[in-house]
Amino acid sequence: MFDKIRQGKELLKLRQQAKQLQAELEQIRHTEEGSGMKVTVNGTQNIVSLEVNGEDKRELVELINRAMKEIQKKSAKKMMEMGGGLSGLLGGMS
Repeated sequence: MFDKIRQGKELLKLRQQAKQLQAELEQIRHTEEGSGMKVTVNGTQNIVSLEVNGEDKRELVELINRAMKEIQKKSAKKMMEMGGGLSGLLGGMS
């Protein structure tokens, strides 16, 4: 019983750390410009803004971010099928 409580506390702590890391990554920004275009991406690999010839392309940003989220889900599922994702890849290193 106490083991399950301890595991629950550890899981809660890991979730809190993951949320904190995500918040910190969202604050990281990088912008590239060229050929009349400007794109800003954050540390979670989401597009924050996209401009073409000074015109905001918010709808395109939302479309690209949705596509990226879906492909990340599909990739994670495939990695789990092939041996447990990172734990499977790192299993031989311990």
